[in-house]
Amino acid sequence: MPTALITGATAGIGAAFARRLAVDGFSLVLLARDEERLAASAETLHKRYGVPVEPLRADLTTEEGMTAAEERLRSGVDLLVNNAGFGHHGGFLDTPVEDEVRMLRLHCEAVLRLTRAALPYMVSKGRGGVINVASVAAFLPGGTYSATKSWVVNYSASAANMVNRHGVRVMALCPGFVRTEFHDRAQLDMSNLPPFAWLSADRVAAGAMRDLARGAWVSVPSARYKAVVALARLLPLNLVGRMAKVRYR
Repeated sequence: MPTALITGATAGIGAAFARRLAVDGFSLVLLARDEERLAASAETLHKRYGVPVEPLRADLTTEEGMTAAEERLRSGVDLLVNNAGFGHHGGFLDTPVEDEVRMLRLHCEAVLRLTRAALPYMVSKGRGGVINVASVAAFLPGGTYSATKSWVVNYSASAANMVNRHGVRVMALCPGFVRTEFHDRAQLDMSNLPPFAWLSADRVAAGAMRDLARGAWVSVPSARYKAVVALARLLPLNLVGRMAKVRYR
């Protein structure tokens, strides 16, 4: 039975990956900060799908949490989903620099360190995969959030280029607006967003697994967001920046 470790595993895209991978027969390592919610998620998944579920309480914005995750990954997993993340309510001039640094640590340092911790085992086995959850915002200038997600896309493609020859796949997942707790936690008012703009977390996870299986380096769910990314890559960066008024995820 293959093993998958998912960060930010108790809600949203992370929880959707947990459900999908349980159906696919993976044993799960769920990493999150909320111990009570983590235990409840682990119990529910084990009872519903009959797979082993290991809860791992860790805060990846701390050195202690990062080290705990690295140690578990070095013992061997077949799939890593780096999903943990958050957004800010205001722009970077309105956000305390400590919060900006915390975002950099979670979105960039954690992705770097956890990917590096997971890959040696996968390379030694000649199989495995890493999915780093980025965002359509990676292609749209929009503050520190967008900048960190742009880094995730570039880093994931660079890692994929290095390890593909060993039978290991690395992919950046770039969803648009997904119905999760993300925007509520960031205190973002999304009431004016039309219903067609929203994606289902379960469909995002399912599409990501298909794209990973075919060897994609970047996965953008749905035709409409593929069009957004294609347009953003063609237009001048300053024009894209003026057009990008919202945060995606």
